[in-house]
Amino acid sequence: MASGITRLSGKVALVTGAAQGIGRAIAMRLAEEGAKVAIADINETGAAQTAAEIRAAGGAALAVRLDVTSLDEAIAAVQRVERELGPLDILVNNAGWDKVEPFVENTPEMWDRVIAINFRGPLNCCKAAIPGMQARGRGKIVTISSDAGRVGSMGEAVYAGCKAGLIGFSKTLARELARSNINVNVVCPGPTETALLRSAMAERPGVLDAMAKSIPMRRLGQPHDIAGAVAFFASADADYATGQVLSISGGLTMVG
Repeated sequence: MASGITRLSGKVALVTGAAQGIGRAIAMRLAEEGAKVAIADINETGAAQTAAEIRAAGGAALAVRLDVTSLDEAIAAVQRVERELGPLDILVNNAGWDKVEPFVENTPEMWDRVIAINFRGPLNCCKAAIPGMQARGRGKIVTISSDAGRVGSMGEAVYAGCKAGLIGFSKTLARELARSNINVNVVCPGPTETALLRSAMAERPGVLDAMAKSIPMRRLGQPHDIAGAVAFFASADADYATGQVLSISGGLTMVG
């Protein structure tokens, strides 16, 4: 594709929630670097559009319907990807969802949805992908957490809890899978300009501008900012990095 970078040439990647936003940018970047990419999303139309755009640019892509809250669908998705693209080398757990409101206004139904998508979803996808990676003795797992899971975030109590849980889960997986030559790392975006963020803040005019002003780099993140970090962790450049957490936030959070 256009960039000429081929760090991931011949690799097969599955990116969840890749129909739009950060997931789409990640899928596009991995394809640019030579990977064959499965665009996995519950939004089949959006997934097909992203896959078509990658193919039009000369890359290889497959649209796969996936509801990450279902272990059966995760297993079926991995099986299809391996059947049509080849053995899975890279899993990117990106799919997520949130509703911004104070915890006291949350409903248990909202908790269940946030937990099912943001926490159980990556568990399902890892459960589906890891056995094949172990059998082959190689693999890269990159999970998108959030700086909300590192430092907390007003109006995102359950979401932040899930994202913090993903960090602990990923560090444990990194220890368990190191001898299988499987790297497990985490990328934590700060506020990133996506349709999900705009939707979450629709009833809070002015908040996005205030967020941007609070960031040392004076702008919200863009999806491509996150994609570069994921591409690094997915590549051989990160072969000796595992159990690591990288914040991409324009300097908003600087946690030691």
